[in-house]
Amino acid sequence: MELKKNPKADLNRNSGLYFAIGLALSLFVVWRLFEYKTYSTVDEVVQVINVQEILKEDIPITRAINTPPPPPPPLAPEIIEVVSDVSEVEETFIESSDINQETVIQETIAVEDIEVIEVEEEITVPFAVIENVPVFPGCEKMKTNDQKKACFQQKIQEHVKSEFNYPATALELNIQGRVFVYFTIDQKGAITNIQTRGPDISLEKEAGRIIAALPRMKPGMQRGSSVKMPYSVPITFKMASYSDQ
Repeated sequence: MELKKNPKADLNRNSGLYFAIGLALSLFVVWRLFEYKTYSTVDEVVQVINVQEILKEDIPITRAINTPPPPPPPLAPEIIEVVSDVSEVEETFIESSDINQETVIQETIAVEDIEVIEVEEEITVPFAVIENVPVFPGCEKMKTNDQKKACFQQKIQEHVKSEFNYPATALELNIQGRVFVYFTIDQKGAITNIQTRGPDISLEKEAGRIIAALPRMKPGMQRGSSVKMPYSVPITFKMASYSDQ
């Protein structure tokens, strides 16, 4: 005997219809979510300013006081008497000491009394174009100007290394950097006009001291005459670390 199923008990009978209805509802809900809009609301702040009414000041009523006019001036006398001077006044004449075109000055000056003073013209020539650079002590044997320049620069570096002394305050404060020193070798070979520029005053003082200790040199020459020559030296103050040693 065959068993027959009741058509009402078949679960897959309306599955396609249910699926279509569920899909349509899902699409409708998604579409409404996309179309839903929100607007930001801003709370309005109402500012109230209390303005006091302008107070009206009552101006007091004053009365004008009638003052009497001043008395008239006294009348001049009808008869005017002329009195002659009793004493005569002596006039004092002061002679002018100004010199005009009509004044003649006669003064004779002897030729022997005229003193001629020779004024040396101070000429400054840069290190790069000077004909004969200042001769540093120990560079007298150099013949050409290029050799003198090389010896001059080498002696300056040796002098800086020998005179170098790191300031104690800069060591304690861990201050280091480069100091530029500008100075001039005058017409007599002396070091003048020392100027320093660096990161700290203690380093500048030490760099100035080193340059001030330079020896007197033979001055630079330009066209047979001694001239001034400016020069600059950078001095680097750097504390050595263990990795540098």
